Amino acid sequence: MANVASALALHADEAALVEELRAGSEEAFAWLIARYHQPIYSLLARTVRNPAEAADLTQEVFVKIFRGIRGFHGQSSLRTWIYRIALREASNQRRWWVRHRQQEIPIEQETADREAGRPVRLKDVLVDPAESPYDQALHQENRELVEGALRQVPEPFRTTLILRDIEGFVYEDVASMMGVSLGTVKSRLVRGRAYLKALLTAPRPGSRPHALTGIELSLREEAR
Repeated sequence: MANVASALALHADEAALVEELRAGSEEAFAWLIARYHQPIYSLLARTVRNPAEAADLTQEVFVKIFRGIRGFHGQSSLRTWIYRIALREASNQRRWWVRHRQQEIPIEQETADREAGRPVRLKDVLVDPAESPYDQALHQENRELVEGALRQVPEPFRTTLILRDIEGFVYEDVASMMGVSLGTVKSRLVRGRAYLKALLTAPRPGSRPHALTGIELSLREEAR
């Protein structure tokens, strides 16, 4: 009963927040940005091909939220709806990258920090500074290794891993955000975890583990 009461209270609070957002409340939008800016930035930095553009893309996501909030009717949670917008923007960015850039930026490359005016390495901005279950499960010395391996996991497996294992969404929410069936989510998660494990247990840097062969055969049918 306590869980039910908590869920009802959460739904009521969210409904009230949505009404304030629809009414154009600056305070409500300020709260929304403070609550979701860092999680959305972290999600985009992990899913787009050019993490250096994650900050600009995050701003675009909140513009879309501001413009589209009147079209949100509560079919899903507000958090799920926001992440769905972010994933759509990430997908658009990946398609743009394939068409126009076709070149990976080295993770050690330095770029200008717009606010501080000093050079920073891309890999230093990939890690979410906030402690989460995902962060707590990893030692600091392994975190960069895992993030690097995660970026090598091909789509759509990588996004599935991020949403389920890092962001903690339930399977149903992941399926809703990605527009696929529950079975497809579970299948992609199994394959994504196997791919990530194979990358992390590769015998030497730069090698391609044999365990990836079977997974790669399914990429063509899984890609959307």
